[in-house]
Amino acid sequence: MKKLLFYSIITTFFIACNQQQEQQPPENYSIEEFYQNIRFGGGNFSKDETKLLISSDETGIFNAFEINIANGSKDQLTHSDTESFFAIDYVPGTDQIIYSADKGGNEINHIYLLKDDSTSVDLTPGENEKAHFAGWSDDNQSMFYISNKRDPQFFDLYKMDIETWEPELIYQNDEGLDISGISHDENYFALTKTITTSENKLYLYDRTKQKMTEISEEPAEYSGSGFSKDDQYFYYITNAGKEFAYLIQYEIATGERNTLYETNWDVMYSYLSENDRYRITAINEDGKNKLYIYDNVSEDSVNFPEIPDGDVTGINISESENLMRLTIGTSKAPNNIYIYNLETKNLKKLTESLNKDINPEDLVAAEVIRYKSFDGLEIPAIYYKPKVASKDNQVPALVWVHGGPGGQSRVGYFALIQFLVNNGYAVLAVNNRGSSGYGKTFYKMDDLHHGEEDLKDCVWGKKWLQDQEYINPDQIGIIGGSYGGYMTMAAMTFTPDEFEVGVNIFGVTNWLRTLKSIPPYWESFREALYAELGDPFSEDSVRLYNISPLFHAGNVKNPILVLQGANDPRVLQVESDEIVEAVKKNNVPVEYLVFEDEGHGFVKKENEIEGYGQILVFLDKYLKGDTTVIN
Repeated sequence: MKKLLFYSIITTFFIACNQQQEQQPPENYSIEEFYQNIRFGGGNFSKDETKLLISSDETGIFNAFEINIANGSKDQLTHSDTESFFAIDYVPGTDQIIYSADKGGNEINHIYLLKDDSTSVDLTPGENEKAHFAGWSDDNQSMFYISNKRDPQFFDLYKMDIETWEPELIYQNDEGLDISGISHDENYFALTKTITTSENKLYLYDRTKQKMTEISEEPAEYSGSGFSKDDQYFYYITNAGKEFAYLIQYEIATGERNTLYETNWDVMYSYLSENDRYRITAINEDGKNKLYIYDNVSEDSVNFPEIPDGDVTGINISESENLMRLTIGTSKAPNNIYIYNLETKNLKKLTESLNKDINPEDLVAAEVIRYKSFDGLEIPAIYYKPKVASKDNQVPALVWVHGGPGGQSRVGYFALIQFLVNNGYAVLAVNNRGSSGYGKTFYKMDDLHHGEEDLKDCVWGKKWLQDQEYINPDQIGIIGGSYGGYMTMAAMTFTPDEFEVGVNIFGVTNWLRTLKSIPPYWESFREALYAELGDPFSEDSVRLYNISPLFHAGNVKNPILVLQGANDPRVLQVESDEIVEAVKKNNVPVEYLVFEDEGHGFVKKENEIEGYGQILVFLDKYLKGDTTVIN
């Protein structure tokens, strides 16, 4: 749960004007217009590097598409209208693809092969089998994947020949370890063992000698970051002995370690291109990705053209190492896909994600701010100020709480937030103590204290909003999804006089039930969750009861809106059912929407339009006090 990041946010806002003139109010757009944006994901190169394989929801649900790099034209490869299909990769040496899909958001992902004749084959057909792609063999003859078909609690590593598509078990996981990397010669597996949500152990397993070597040296976070092409070196990221994560080179033969990259922010990921020419390293710099690309041949940094207000959220270098796919978002548009030619230095934009009917100048960019909490701790936050807000036109506001618990509100584009801001609501997305990205001390501050100091950070976010002269101090609500939904209900329950309304998007309301009913495939992470949140089978159950909004729902005074996916395996529908019924007994306005074909996060446009549109209706009625609103 610490690492289950739920959603992302935006970057800085300014208005440049050479002539003094009165700013025109922005046009207001409907929820339908905001969700006519297109979301793009992935971007793997075809064998001849003339096409990219991506996922797109332009049909209303995610399907696999190909983009022609030369002219930007798209070809739809899958045609689902019920389940989201997410492209994984081309099968090496062919035009066939593999993709991933579950059933209605239940997270039981299978891997499918789309053959040349456009028929699909389920490669992992076990009824309750959850499978994830883990890469291709170095000779491009086999696919690696992990699956829990043998034991629902643990993920084993399989190798599947791409001619026969018959699986071979190559690592049986009986100890709750997680695969973190495979060497090119397939002799070494990098494995991690979760201890707590802020500590794990890292191992290298030598298949030839059947020997396990621990790489981790002290309690900290560790993650594999690949092998050199000759398998002489293993790379990993850790925050051992430091506040922020850094990149290490480990020589397998000698055990010698060398720090390759370190700064005063976390290294999020780092990897080498196909032939080790380029190293790509991403830094989580104050809620926004900063990418560094290093040419190991010239020993120089690679500088590609900057996109104004751009945030590079993903990158992939082709096998020839001549082309680079960049996924770039801005404050005012969802991610778009670009191609950068490393030889010609030409940058080409391949997609247009923002609805052409929306003028980006009517949208707002976000500002990274910090405010002091109740104990003087500085809390980072991402802030969105509506263009219509002024001292003479005070606007209502929302405190937004991210998922996690250890998630992070980040600079980026989120249609729901832009929709609310465009309709006159200021949004303060708080990164309360316990959020990732601000050092391991800050990250661990809420352990076994959830619903306490972290909730106070949200309340003090409200106080910061009240200090802004253009905010109506009596019209401030709270909103969040997943763990943010829990924080919303905790605020409405334990600080019932602070927020005028609450919007709970599939949030935990009964920690005892949630922690007892985690999916079996989370077994390797279960003890870590208990270490952070509390063990429901121990004396911790008293504290878990005390911080669960369901058991204190009689305190709720103000209106709430609850949104829930019926197939959610993380926060079961019963969590929302019961809190809704309990709050109704208070004669408090309660609105409730359940989507039968969604899980933990809504992916179908029709459901997003209905659910998120209802949020504005609810806020206009109960926060803004618009008596003309009709449900």
